[in-house]
Amino acid sequence: MVPVRGSIAVAATAATLLAGFAPMTWAQAAEPPPASSATCVPQAGWVEPSKGTVPGPQLLQRAAGSAVVMLGERHDSAEQHRWQLQTLAGLHAYRPDLVIGMEMFPRRVQPALDRWIAGETTERQFLEETDWRTVWGYDSQLYMPILHFARMNRIPVTALNVERALTSRVGKEGWTQVPADQREGIGDPAAASEAYTDFLADIYAAHGRPGGATAEVKEDPAFQRFRDVQVLWDRAFAEGLAAAHRKAGSLAVGIIGGGHLENRHGVPHQLNALGLQDNVVLLPWAANRPCADLTPALADAVFGVSADPETEEPSWRPRLGVSLAPQEGGIRIESVANDSVASAAGLQTGDIILAAAGTPTSEVGKLVEIVSRQAPGTWLPLSVRREGATREVVAKFPGL
Repeated sequence: MVPVRGSIAVAATAATLLAGFAPMTWAQAAEPPPASSATCVPQAGWVEPSKGTVPGPQLLQRAAGSAVVMLGERHDSAEQHRWQLQTLAGLHAYRPDLVIGMEMFPRRVQPALDRWIAGETTERQFLEETDWRTVWGYDSQLYMPILHFARMNRIPVTALNVERALTSRVGKEGWTQVPADQREGIGDPAAASEAYTDFLADIYAAHGRPGGATAEVKEDPAFQRFRDVQVLWDRAFAEGLAAAHRKAGSLAVGIIGGGHLENRHGVPHQLNALGLQDNVVLLPWAANRPCADLTPALADAVFGVSADPETEEPSWRPRLGVSLAPQEGGIRIESVANDSVASAAGLQTGDIILAAAGTPTSEVGKLVEIVSRQAPGTWLPLSVRREGATREVVAKFPGL
């Protein structure tokens, strides 16, 4: 729901960008770093960008004394989730009165989270009750170790996100057009900084959106609605973490995409506006990230991790390459990733997917399930409505 991250990984199993539930996934830089970049953040070591290396116990003890700690991630990185779990365990040792806030869950599934923590449901029941495939879609096993850790230690987990219907509406109409009683209790966000707006404009333009240069993109009403969605997510996460902390004075630890944290533009900015300046941003630092990114403003501290998935045995997953939103009678394509299966098949923004492999697709989760069953090198027939006409499209998945 995360940069030198010049591209966004849009998977069929996660409805990303402005219409999707999961906020943007900000991919790590694809180019290898200069040879000297490994020296700025050593593997398995903590670095404070403004000061240099710092012992882990010292850093975690200091962080545990704050009101809110945010742990960034790239959603599809197993290594970064392992780092989150390690850091959570360290914080918990210093601060047992800990609450975990996760952007992966909308507020409506809070009762299911409570049942999971209480030990009342199995893993399968939990994933079904939280509607995992629909609301998040990334491999659940990336997150289950964190959730099992919370359950083992009876650490409350708070759902930070909002419904996809709200983000989709904001993406189409803008935040100010949504009545207050239909905002899921979210207050008006603090305005995005100019630097954050520039950053989001670069991301927006990089994904084939019209607008040209950053200055031109920023004047585009469609981009402004896109920014509204990102800031809505930032505000929702911040309000959830603030409420978790203030409820009992506990340390609230957020599990959140790094793009909402880096340079303190997103969630930290909203926390400050809510009067919670005592917040800390900790980020994983992938080994292939250039040292030029390690600016004092980036985070309070970073931890050196491997650059997976490049350094791990690759696993094949079927990816259509679209962002999706439910619509009456089908599923609307909100954006199409460049060089994706969807773009090669000729799918376009605004298309309504009516059926996949002959099965009607009125729910995003159903389409996710169908796509997830595709084997390498297979074809998936799709029925699509475009400009009032129905047409057949074949999505061809690459072989191994």
